[in-house]
Amino acid sequence: MIVGAPRISSTPLPGIGVRYDLTTRESRRLSVIAHRDGGRTLSAYRKEDPDECALYTRLTPAEAEALVGVLMPSHHSPNLLSTTELGLVAERIELSSTSHWNGRVLGETRMRTETGASIVAVLRRAEAIPSPTPDFRLAGGDELIVIGTREGVETAAAILGRE
Repeated sequence: MIVGAPRISSTPLPGIGVRYDLTTRESRRLSVIAHRDGGRTLSAYRKEDPDECALYTRLTPAEAEALVGVLMPSHHSPNLLSTTELGLVAERIELSSTSHWNGRVLGETRMRTETGASIVAVLRRAEAIPSPTPDFRLAGGDELIVIGTREGVETAAAILGRE
């Protein structure tokens, strides 16, 4: 069975915010009102009667953010390549052209010492550089393959994101 893209529409609500309606593959309708104050109203409608609301709840901005974290946890980011039962993750981290590390050598990052994570490869244009040495010169646009604990990889991303 091929599943198509979700059907979503938006409707401006003057003075309130924007309502987003999503129809799931099971023909269920969900609605989120993004209020101007940052709050959200989440509604789910009955399958038998798509005009009858089965759930309605108002979320504070912090609650909405927590819900997003549950629905799209950072450990399931699109950059995440894999996880292991040992608690290790492999992730792609792109080095921006404005990064502090652009043009510097890998050893200057002190990545393994500071985070416990290792940069095991660099993807540059159409080329893969496995096991880059400490004297490898980083460049904006490089995608670094980093392996370590979730915390180590997150710290590595923060270090590499430094401008």
